[in-house]
Amino acid sequence: MTVLKTSMRNFFAHKGRMALSAVAVLLSVAFVCGTLVFTDTMNTTFDKLFAATSSDVTVLPKAAKSDDTPQNGKPESVPASVLARAKQTDGVKSAEGAVNSMNVTVVDSHNKNMGSTTGAPTIAGNWTRNDLRSTEITSGRAPRGPTEVMVDVDTADKHHLKMGDELRTIAVTGDFKARIVGIATFKVTNPGAAVVWFDTATAQRELLGSTGRFTQINVTAASGVSDARLKQNVSAALHGSYKIQTQKENADESRKGVGQFMNVIKYAMLGFAGIAFLVGIFLIINTFSMLVAQRTREIGLMRAIGSSRKQVNRSVLVEALLLGFVGSVLGVAAGVGLAVGLMKLMSSMGMDLSTRDLTVKAATPVIGMILGVVVTVLAAYLPARRAGKVSPMAALRDAGTPADGRAGLVRGLIGLALTGAGAFALYTAATADKASDGSLVLGAGIVLTLIGFVIVGPLLAGGVVRVISAVLLRMFGPVGRLAERNALRNPRRTGATGAALMIGLALVACLSVVGSSMVASATDELDKSVGADFIVQGQQRIVPQAEQAMEKTPGLEHVTRYKDIEAKTTSPDGKVDDSGITAADPSYAQDLRRKTTAGDLAAAYGKNAMSVGSKYAEKHGVRVGDTLSVAFKGGATAKLKVAAITDDDVAIDHEVRYTSIETMKKYLPANRIPPNEIMFAKAEPGQEKQAYAALKKSMEPYPQYQVRDQTDYKQELKDQVGQLLNMVYGLLGLAIVVAILGVVNTLALSVVERTREIGLMRAIGLSRRQLRRMIRLESVVIALFGALLGLGLGMSWGATAQKLLALEGLKVLEIPWPTIIGVFIGSAFVGLFAALIPAFRAGRMNVLNAIATD
Repeated sequence: MTVLKTSMRNFFAHKGRMALSAVAVLLSVAFVCGTLVFTDTMNTTFDKLFAATSSDVTVLPKAAKSDDTPQNGKPESVPASVLARAKQTDGVKSAEGAVNSMNVTVVDSHNKNMGSTTGAPTIAGNWTRNDLRSTEITSGRAPRGPTEVMVDVDTADKHHLKMGDELRTIAVTGDFKARIVGIATFKVTNPGAAVVWFDTATAQRELLGSTGRFTQINVTAASGVSDARLKQNVSAALHGSYKIQTQKENADESRKGVGQFMNVIKYAMLGFAGIAFLVGIFLIINTFSMLVAQRTREIGLMRAIGSSRKQVNRSVLVEALLLGFVGSVLGVAAGVGLAVGLMKLMSSMGMDLSTRDLTVKAATPVIGMILGVVVTVLAAYLPARRAGKVSPMAALRDAGTPADGRAGLVRGLIGLALTGAGAFALYTAATADKASDGSLVLGAGIVLTLIGFVIVGPLLAGGVVRVISAVLLRMFGPVGRLAERNALRNPRRTGATGAALMIGLALVACLSVVGSSMVASATDELDKSVGADFIVQGQQRIVPQAEQAMEKTPGLEHVTRYKDIEAKTTSPDGKVDDSGITAADPSYAQDLRRKTTAGDLAAAYGKNAMSVGSKYAEKHGVRVGDTLSVAFKGGATAKLKVAAITDDDVAIDHEVRYTSIETMKKYLPANRIPPNEIMFAKAEPGQEKQAYAALKKSMEPYPQYQVRDQTDYKQELKDQVGQLLNMVYGLLGLAIVVAILGVVNTLALSVVERTREIGLMRAIGLSRRQLRRMIRLESVVIALFGALLGLGLGMSWGATAQKLLALEGLKVLEIPWPTIIGVFIGSAFVGLFAALIPAFRAGRMNVLNAIATD
C-alpha cells in the first residue's frame, strides 16, 4: 500500500511531465483501436449486404467465382432449363433467374462515368424479387422494357440523376441506352457500388449476348425447409452439374475477396501503429529516466529509511502502470473517434459507410488496453531497474545517478555488433541472385541496423552533435556553445530522443528512394523499350466497340491488340505453368522493343509459334525449336514451337510469353476470346499531334479508358507512386508526432533538471532571449542528429531494396535529394517547434527562486 501511495503521489506531482508521455500512448492505442474498429465496421457492412442479397439457395455455373471476371468479359451463365427444374424441386417455395454483370460502364447524357471513384464496381442486372430483400423502390417503378432502367439512390444523388434522364450502358456485347423510370434505396448500407437494373429480357440480351440464360438461380425455401436440406434437394434435381450454395456459403464466398482487401488495409495500418508504439517507447524511457535522475536524492532517502530495491523498482513501475492505463483508456475512446472520422472521410470519397454499422468488438478495447499498459510498463522497466540500483549514500551525496561506464562500454559493443551484422545482411541482400531470397535478408538487415543504431546512438551523439554544432551553432557565439554542451551533457538522453525521430525519418527516406527509383527505372525503360506513340487502357478490358473506334482513327500507322489469355503451359521436362500467355499482333514487336537471347521475336508471331522468357527457358531447359504444350482455358490444347527467347532483365512484360492473336484464335472459340487488356498505336510519320487529338476524340464515348502518349504515361506513373508515398508519409506522420512529443518532453524535463543552473546563468547576465535561443538551438541539434542518422539509415535501406528491384528489371537507383534535403531542413523546424513551450517556460523562471532550488 505504501508503494502505491508513493507512486500515486509522484504520478500526480509530475502530471504535467506525464501528460506528453500519455499522449504518445494515447495516439498509439488510438491508431490500433481505430484500425480494428474501422475494419470491423467495414466487415459488418459487407456481411449485412451479402447476407441480404443472398437467397436461401443459389445455383451458379460450375466455374463461377465471386471475385472472378471471365476472360471473355461475359459472366458465366446457366440455361433457363435449370430454372424450370429448380422450380419443380421438393422444398422449393419459389425460384427465379437473375442476371448480374460487373464488367460494364454506365455513363450519363454528358458522357460522364456514373461508376464509383473508390474502386467499387458498377453492377448491372435484372430486377428480381430477391432484390426486395436488400432494396426497395422509393421513386417510380421497376423497368419493363428495353428502354427503361432503374438506379440506386446513392448513385442518383452523387451524380444528380433524376427520373427521365438517359443513361448509356457499355458492355462487351455493345452499347445501349435507357431512361430512368425508377430509383431504389438499399435497406442496408451500400459501400459505394453503382447499381442499375433492367427487365430480365433486356439484361439477358445486352449483358449476356443471348436470351434464355441466367448468371444464377435464386431459390427460396418453403416453410419448414432448412437451407441445407434445400441445397441437397436442388443438387439432386440438377445432378450436381452446377455450383450450389446456401445463403451462408454464398455470403462467405463473397466476403473472401473483400476480406483479403480489408486485411491488407488492417495490417498496413497496424504496422504503422507499431512504429508509433516503437517511437513512443523511447519517449517513455526518456521520461522515466529523467524523472528517476531528478529524484535521485528522494530515492536515496527512501532507501536510507528502509525502502528496498524491489519497493523502489515497483514504485516506478506502478507509475508506468498508471500512465499506461490512463493513456490507454483515452486511446480506446480516441480510437473509436478515429474510426468514425475514417468512415466520414471514406464517405466523402464515395465509399458510403454508415455509423449505424459501427462495430466495437469486446476484444478491441481489451487489445488496446493490454498493448498500451504492457508497452508502457516494459519501456519503464530499465529506468525502474536503474532506480532500484541507487545507493543510499551515493544518492545523498550526488544530485544525479552516476553513469555506469562499464555498462556504457557493453552497450556500445553490443550496438556496434548488431550494426555490423545488419550492414553485412544489407550487403548480402544487395548481392543476392534472386529477389525472393534477398528480401528476407533485407528485412533482417533493416531490423538489425535499426536496433544497432538505437543502441549505439549515445556513442554517435558525441561526434555527430559536435559536427552539426560546428556547422550550425558556432555563429551564435557563447549561446551556441552552451546549446552544444547541453546536448552533449547526457549522450544517452540525446541518443534516445534522436532515435525516436530517426525511426520515422529512416522509413521516409527508404520509401522515397524506392519510389523515386521505381519511377526513374520505369521512365528509363519506357524511353528505351516502348516504340508505340499511344497507349490506351482502363480498369476494365477494352470492349470491342472501343477497339473498332480506335482502329478507325485517322493518322495511325498501326494499332496493336494485346490480350492476356488464361492457359497452362507444359515444358519439355513435364512441369506445368499456369501463368498464362499473351496474344498480340505482330506489330507489338515494334511497340515494345524486347531483346532476345536466342531466336527472332518476329517469328514468334508466326503460325503455331511462341516465345518464352529467359528465366523460364533457363529453369526448364527450353531452347529455340522446342515444342511446348499450351492448354487454352475454354479451348483446345496447342503444340507451339518456341521461336524466340526474350531477355527477362526488364520491368515491362517481365517473364511474359508471346504468341500471335491469329494462333490464339485457332484454339479458342470465338465466344471465349477475351477483349483487349491494353492497346497500342503508332502515328504516321510527322502526324503525332494530329493523331493524338484524333485518337482522344475517337475514344471520347468511352470515358472508362485513358489515352496517353509516352509523356502522359510517365506522369501517370509518377503520380501513382507519389499518391502512394503521400499516404504512407501521412501514416508515418503519427510516428513523427510522437517523436516531436519526445523532444518536447526531453527539453521540458531537462529545463526542470537545470533549474538552478538556469537561475545562475540569468543572474550573471544571460538574457531571456538568449536563454530561449539556447534551448531552441539545443532542440534543433537533437532533431538534426536524429534526422541525420535516420536519413542516412533510410537511404542505405532504400539503395539495398533497389538492388533487389533491379533483379526484376528496375535498374535505376535515384536518390530524391530535394526530398531528403527538405526533410533534413524540416527537421530543424521540428526542433524549433518542439522547443517553443520549454523555452518559454524557462524564460519565465524567477531568477532567485531558480537559484534557491536544490
